[in-house]
Amino acid sequence: MSGTVRNGTADRSARTPDNDVAAAALLRTSTAVRERSRRLLERARDGRSPWFTVHDDALGVAADIVVETTRGRYPDGTIPFHSRWRHFEAGGVDRLGALRDALPSTNSPDHTRALIDVVLVSVLLDAGAGPEWSYREESSGLVLTRSEGLGVASWQAFTAGLFSDDAAQPLRVDAAGLRAVTIESLGGAFQVSPTNPLTGLAGRVELLRRLGDVLADEPTVFGPDGRPGRLFDHLTADGRGTVTAAEILGAVLTHLGPIWPSDNRIGSVPLGDCWPHRAVTGPGLTAGWIPFHKLSQWLTYSLLEPFLWSGVEVTGLDELTGLPEYRNGGLFLDTGVLTLRDEDWADVEWEVGDQIVIEWRALTVALLDEIAGLVRERLGTDAATMPLACILEGGTWAAGRVLATRLRNGLPPLSIRSTGTVF
Repeated sequence: MSGTVRNGTADRSARTPDNDVAAAALLRTSTAVRERSRRLLERARDGRSPWFTVHDDALGVAADIVVETTRGRYPDGTIPFHSRWRHFEAGGVDRLGALRDALPSTNSPDHTRALIDVVLVSVLLDAGAGPEWSYREESSGLVLTRSEGLGVASWQAFTAGLFSDDAAQPLRVDAAGLRAVTIESLGGAFQVSPTNPLTGLAGRVELLRRLGDVLADEPTVFGPDGRPGRLFDHLTADGRGTVTAAEILGAVLTHLGPIWPSDNRIGSVPLGDCWPHRAVTGPGLTAGWIPFHKLSQWLTYSLLEPFLWSGVEVTGLDELTGLPEYRNGGLFLDTGVLTLRDEDWADVEWEVGDQIVIEWRALTVALLDEIAGLVRERLGTDAATMPLACILEGGTWAAGRVLATRLRNGLPPLSIRSTGTVF
C-alpha cells in the first residue's frame, strides 16, 4: 500500500513534501506506537477485531508465568535491561571483557563508539534465524541458535574486522566496510551452508549495505568514515551529560530510518516498520498507519548501556514501548489472553504486512504495558525500580520463549515469512 492511498482512495489534495515529512515525524515516535496500539486493543476488547478475541481474565495467569520466569532467571532480583548485550553473554563467556581489553581506555570516546558500532550492527542482524540454523563458536566450542547464535556470530564477525574498511583498525564499523559485505562474506561469517540455512540472509546483507550508504551520506552525524558509533558524539555534543531514551530513539529513527527496505512510505518518505491498518485513525496523512519500529526500539534498548557505561545519564526509559515480536506476542496467545477467531489461521504462513500480523503486534505492545503493572505488583516493586526494559528481560520475552519451546519446539504460534528485517 502506498502512502499516497488512504482509506482506499487517492489523497492528493493535502499532499506536499513538507506535509509528508511532518506526517512521518509523527509516526517516528514511541508515543504513536503506544497510542495507536492501545486503540486496536480497545477495539479488540469491544469485540470488533476480525482476528482476535481478548480474555482479560487470563492476564493474571500470564503475569504469574512472567513472575515465575523472572524469579528463576534472576533470583537475586537484580534484572538487567532487555538488550543485545544479554545475547553477547551467551554461555557465560565474558566477551565484553575481552573486547574492552583490546580497545582504548574506557574514558575514551572511541571506546564507546566501538561498543555502539558492534551492538548496532548486531541488532540489525537480529531478525529471526529460522529453526535449522546454528552457530559454533570456535573459541568456546559452544553451539548456539536463534538470537544468541546470531548475537555471538555477529560479535565474532565484528572482532574479525568484517565490517571495517581499515585492516589496521578491525574493531570498528564504517561505511566502506559495510558496503563491501556480500552474501558470501556474511554467510561465511555466520557459517551458512546448504545444511545450515539462515533465514533472510540476502535481506540482512541488503540492510547492512544500505546502512553503509546512509552512514556515508551523513558525515555531519557519522563522521568522515561513516561510523555508527558517532551517534554518541551527536547526542552528547557540547558535553551533555544526560540524554533521554526518546532522544536516542529519535536519532535512530531520523538518521537510520532510510535503511529499511520497505515499500511503506508517505510520499517519498520511508516509514520503515510502520504498516497500513484500515482501523487506525489519525490526523492528516498519518491516518491508516500504525508504527512499531521494533528493531529501532530494540537497538535503542541496546544502546542504553554503552551510554550509561560512558557516564552519561539516560532518563525516561519507559517512554519506549514493549517489543512487538513473536516471543512477546506468543506469550499472550499461549496463555489465552488472546485467541484466534479461527484456529486454522495458526496453520497459515502469513506475510509481515498482513492485517492479522499487524494487529497481533499492536495488541502485544498494548498488553505488555498492562502485564508490566501486574508483574510489578506481584514482585512488590514499581516502574522506577523495574522499568519496562527489565520486565521484558525478566520477563515477558523469556516466558514467551519457554512456552514456545514447551508447546511447539520453539516455533511461534503464528507462522510469518521472514524478510530478515522485521522479526
